[in-house]
Amino acid sequence: MQPVKVITFGEILLRLSPDWATNKAAIYVGGAEANVAASLATWGTPVTYISRVPDNGLSRQVLEELENVGVDTGRMLLGGDRIGAYYLAQGSDLKHAEVVYDRKYSSFADIKPGTVNWDEALGDAEWFHWSAISPALNEDAAIICKEVLEAATRKGMTISVDLNYRSKLWKYGQSPIDVMPELAHYCHLIMGNIWAAKMMLGTQLDEHALEVDEKDLYLGAAATVAQEIVEHYKKCDRVAFTFRFSKGDTHNLYYATYYEAEKLYVSKQYETNEVVDRVGSGDSFMGGLIHAQLNGFTPQQTIDWAAGAAYSKLFRQGDFNLTSKETIQKLID
Repeated sequence: MQPVKVITFGEILLRLSPDWATNKAAIYVGGAEANVAASLATWGTPVTYISRVPDNGLSRQVLEELENVGVDTGRMLLGGDRIGAYYLAQGSDLKHAEVVYDRKYSSFADIKPGTVNWDEALGDAEWFHWSAISPALNEDAAIICKEVLEAATRKGMTISVDLNYRSKLWKYGQSPIDVMPELAHYCHLIMGNIWAAKMMLGTQLDEHALEVDEKDLYLGAAATVAQEIVEHYKKCDRVAFTFRFSKGDTHNLYYATYYEAEKLYVSKQYETNEVVDRVGSGDSFMGGLIHAQLNGFTPQQTIDWAAGAAYSKLFRQGDFNLTSKETIQKLID
């Protein structure tokens, strides 16, 4: 087992982006937690990714794609029949576009509770990252998330979560608010946006007041919601929120916040009309938070780095952000 600092856990996916005019489709390896791992590996952090894939040639090619960007796959679980997939037009956003999932009965979705020795799988890593996508798949997946979170807690790992919301998941009779609060109690760093926090954790948010669409109101809400989270979730002492607004296919306005020790830190604001690929921007932000924390960044440096990393992903095609540290630093400066 190769020693690493960070473990990310979630479903490996294949993204297909059809181009009907040419009867071709681009294919990318992805999945939220794989994207986080790819960013961290690119920036020099030893990281392994745990998912589950069938034992076949396609899986070996997929794992090779991860290894080629520096992600360790030595703790990958083997079993099941297929890797999940999703279809998304190039340049679209997973949260709002007409994404089509083909994930039922995937190897990851079919993991059964009580079948994995998570203490052994986690080894001596320092940091464990997961997202709200995993417990959205089915009841067993929610139980498995609790199993691995309990193991990470026993080992004293720092635990982070991304409150990713996917409206086309959560189809097994449970809503996010039924599942996520219990799992969030294990986490030290919670990331997402103020709307996802309301939906998944039940935090208060005056959405009517925010219809004015003013940055100062958003920042005020970010501070209020973050404070509510750290007061309720006793292990959580860090909260990060992103703000992404788009007025067209290639437009994006972006900034982010980081709350620690009762203070809100705000990134610089970015704006572009040259978006290439939106997928993975939030995962790059999460990777940026972890990278900053492991390297002793100050809170302001942390949010600056994470926001710069997220913004840099908008200009890279594919799910992984392979933008160098030097390029991201230039964006921040």
